Amino acid sequence: MLFIEYPKCSTCKKAKAWLDSHGITYTDRHIKEEKPTAAELQEWHEKSGLPLKRFFNTSGMLYKELNLKDKRASMSEAEQYELLATDGMLVKRPLIITEDVVLTGFRESEWEEKLA
Repeated sequence: MLFIEYPKCSTCKKAKAWLDSHGITYTDRHIKEEKPTAAELQEWHEKSGLPLKRFFNTSGMLYKELNLKDKRASMSEAEQYELLATDGMLVKRPLIITEDVVLTGFRESEWEEKLA
């Protein structure tokens, strides 16, 4: 299992504590130091079954500065993957990637259902 996080993020800290308390082993990856590639993002998006918007950190400063709320709708999926790959802070975190499951953000009930 791959756990992609920004260590200073409070939600990521809660998610990591949840994984640890459930005895779930994972490989940790710092989203700014080793940002996801466009190819990884496309693979995870396709595997997840989630709308692509769920991969964007819509509450982040960079998302707002770039006015992506308005711009994203006119972008192709390929353009969105490329944009997400430019800066880890654009990507919703934490991200969990397993062989069968991709989760964005930390919703305890969803994690309980899919991972525990």
